[in-house]
Amino acid sequence: MGKKSGYRIVLEDCMGVKPNESVLILTDDKKKAIGESLYEEAKKMAREAILMIMKPRKVSGEEPPEEVAEAMKKFDAIICPTSTSLTHTNAKINAINAGARLASMPGITEDMFEEGAITADYNQVEKLTLKFTDLLTKAKKAKIVKDDYVLEMSLKGREGIPSPGIYRNSGEAGNLPSGEAYIAPLEDSTNGEMLIDGSMVGIGKLGSPLYVKIENGKLIDLKGDDPNKLKVLFDNDRNGIVGEFGIGTNPSARLTGIILEDEKIYGTVHIAFGTNTSFGGINKADCHLDGVIIKPTLYLDEKLVLDEGTVVI
Repeated sequence: MGKKSGYRIVLEDCMGVKPNESVLILTDDKKKAIGESLYEEAKKMAREAILMIMKPRKVSGEEPPEEVAEAMKKFDAIICPTSTSLTHTNAKINAINAGARLASMPGITEDMFEEGAITADYNQVEKLTLKFTDLLTKAKKAKIVKDDYVLEMSLKGREGIPSPGIYRNSGEAGNLPSGEAYIAPLEDSTNGEMLIDGSMVGIGKLGSPLYVKIENGKLIDLKGDDPNKLKVLFDNDRNGIVGEFGIGTNPSARLTGIILEDEKIYGTVHIAFGTNTSFGGINKADCHLDGVIIKPTLYLDEKLVLDEGTVVI
């Protein structure tokens, strides 16, 4: 017996697929090879496994075809290795309301099944995630410090959300690989300056840091190598609002340039600009762009939680 494959970990450890269940692997032309590998593994485990391949959607959050959305309501477990994200779609919401459980894997690569976040011990990831989620829920404010830059935000009255990467019960859904605790800060409360130096959605892995200045929740200044790729953030009043604050909880995650893995790195934090209505916020924007901060110092209320990337709780 060699070590368990990443495909097997997803089906067995994360999704808990049982012999009497039906599993849908939903993929697109760009991620077909991954879809086929998951399908081959699912066939050995489930009563029925089905592989559906669609044309890639143009942007993350675009709905799949109506025929696919209808089919999604009929399965016990759904796994979506796709090139753009189905995480924030009505098709996903309707499927889980109908009783399915779903793992979304936007931008996933074959390499990610060999090493990195998927190969983590998900029982450990779950424990860490719940611990950090609890801290976020109890905290009234967060303060991130990096070099000489400080960013503060209010978390008052908002609940922390766990994304442990384990979806074994009907109606559970989230991204895979996973391992983060996150929260919607109050939309007008984020103030200060910060360096985003890990990766940024729209750019990928950062060669040099992005400088951001935020006033009353809104991005007012952005400097870096490729600011044009992020001009959507200035398109309207909603897109540049800080909508999410998250903490990575997966000790196996690596910096790859693919946000799906990067934002899960243990000892990092991330902020995202844009939509947060699906996890307790009130900002509905045209985008959701995350930026990862490496080796941050983090205080929740006055308590030191991360000291230059080292977890101290």
